[in-house]
Amino acid sequence: MPEATNDASALAIICGGGSLPFALADAAKRRGRRVVLFALRGWADPQRVVAYPHHWVWMGQLGRFIRIAAAEGCRDVVLIGSVERPSFWLMRPDLLVLSLMPRIIRLFRGGDDHLQSGVGRIFEEHGFRVLGPQDVAPELLMPHGAISSSVPNQRDWADISLGLALLRATSPFDIGQAVIVANQQVLAVEGPEGTDQTLARVAELRRNGRIRTPAGVGVLVKAAKIGQDHRIDLPSIGPHTVDGAIAASLAGIAVVAGSTIVAEPERIGAAADRAKIFVAGIDADGTAQ
Repeated sequence: MPEATNDASALAIICGGGSLPFALADAAKRRGRRVVLFALRGWADPQRVVAYPHHWVWMGQLGRFIRIAAAEGCRDVVLIGSVERPSFWLMRPDLLVLSLMPRIIRLFRGGDDHLQSGVGRIFEEHGFRVLGPQDVAPELLMPHGAISSSVPNQRDWADISLGLALLRATSPFDIGQAVIVANQQVLAVEGPEGTDQTLARVAELRRNGRIRTPAGVGVLVKAAKIGQDHRIDLPSIGPHTVDGAIAASLAGIAVVAGSTIVAEPERIGAAADRAKIFVAGIDADGTAQ
C-alpha cells in the first residue's frame, strides 16, 4: 500500500457526488491536514458539505477556483466523487475557461479518461499538484480478500475471470470500468451512465424476465483501465454499490485490490452480510491473494 503524501499545506478537494469526498476529507483530517471542499453545484451533497470548510463552484469556474484556492493556501488538489459527463452547453465557463475553450472542446472528443487526464493537466499548468485519493489516504484503497463474511465460490471466480478479461479487452476504447457477468454470460457493460445505473439496468432486466439466470448468481467486476491516470477517477465502491448489487440479485462484488477506492468499508461489509453477498478485493489476474 502506498504511503500518504506528507504536506502541511491545505488540501483542495473538488467534490462531486456520493460519500467518497467526505471519506477522503475525514481521512486527511485524521492525518492532521486541513481540507477545503470545492463543492460542485448539482452534484455535491449540500447537507454533508456544510460540515467542512467549503466553497460552492459551478462546473467551468476554473478562474474562481484558482483565486479561492490560492487564498486558502491550497497547493494540492484531489478530484473525487461521482460526476456525470457534463454537457458542454450546460457548463458555466468563466473567462479563464473561455480562453481555453478550443482545447476543452478537443478534450470532450474522447472517453472519460481522455477528458479527465486533460483536465488534470490544466490544473497542473496553473500551479497545482494533482493527487489521487490514494496519495492522501492510502487506507481508502480496497484490501486483498473479502470485507464480507461471504466469499466467492468456484462459479463466481469463473465469472470474475471473464469480467476482468472483458475489461482488459475494452480498456483501449475508454468505455467504462465495470461489467456484470452471471454464469459466464455478460449481462451489462458500464457506459457513461456509471455503475449505479448499470446495476439498475440489470435489476430492471431481471424484473422484466429478460435475464434467465437465477437470483443470487452474477458478479459486478470493477477494474481500472489499462494506462489510466490513477490520480483521477479510480474505480470506487460505496454503500450504494452494495444496494445496487442486492437489487440486481447478484452474488457479489469483486474489485481489484490496491487500485479501487472504498468508502465506508464497515458499512459496506455489514450491508453485504445482511444480504449474504460478498465484497472482495482481488488481484488483477482474477485471483485472491
